[in-house]
Amino acid sequence: MAEISVGVACLALGGAAVALPLLRPDAPDAPVATASATPAELDVADVGQSEQPEPAVTKAAGKSKYTSESAVAYFNEHWSDKTNGRVTDIRTTGRYLRIYTNLPESANNSKTALRLCERGLLYLASTGERDPVVFVQAEFGENGNPVLANILGRDDRDCRVTHPEPRS
Repeated sequence: MAEISVGVACLALGGAAVALPLLRPDAPDAPVATASATPAELDVADVGQSEQPEPAVTKAAGKSKYTSESAVAYFNEHWSDKTNGRVTDIRTTGRYLRIYTNLPESANNSKTALRLCERGLLYLASTGERDPVVFVQAEFGENGNPVLANILGRDDRDCRVTHPEPRS
């Protein structure tokens, strides 16, 4: 019986430690998320001083200000198959090429992901890149856009994701 009393007392003190600061009249307003939304649907609110908050997460669900028009044109000129239809956006930053897809997170090292990675290598070679880095990324989900296939520089000869080891 004494153990239950101690547990209840600890629970009450913990609840008070959390609730009392929130009940202060000068407590700052905090954004509230509804329980019906999935983590992928939630945007993090900007609580800074700016009038128009920028979204904290950039989904690759189509063209953006980061889209590489030349890479998109190259892919569309060279391939018009189902594999190319999986691409939602292509972005470049220096020698890095990111190919965003509508593939699920479970498609790591799939034929489609590996083929897109190889196509990314062909595109970078056409631009003269000697030390290419390619990431083929899954659709946006709880883990962001997980990498499905990659090349991590000139010493990497295989598009298969090996670091970390893919889940079976």
